[in-house]
Amino acid sequence: MRLLLDTHILLWALANDRRLSAGVRTVIEDSAQAYVSVASVWEIAIKRASGKLDAPADLGRVITYSGFDPLPIGVDHALSAGSLPPHHADPFDRMLVAQAQHEGLTLVTADRQIAKYDVRVLVA
Repeated sequence: MRLLLDTHILLWALANDRRLSAGVRTVIEDSAQAYVSVASVWEIAIKRASGKLDAPADLGRVITYSGFDPLPIGVDHALSAGSLPPHHADPFDRMLVAQAQHEGLTLVTADRQIAKYDVRVLVA
């Protein structure tokens, strides 16, 4: 299975947070590929800089070391994210939905609003 990790799932995976169930953690570890969107890195950087989130200063290195593959934002992703129905107001989550749709990925998330979109979801 090819996965795209939602931002909070990425943070939980990196911190070995108990909120990420053992079953979902195993699916992530056993996946053929697990991607991290550049949108998630951007979101974390913004929240870290504003003091709203404690995240590693060397996040890029930590992601690479963890074996996750970066997923850049393409023009098609941006256009699709902008045209999604307004089920979710968060632009970062909308980008993740668009990327998962375009790349044929399953989006791993605990956000139940995401399931309102036409996207494969693994609920964490």
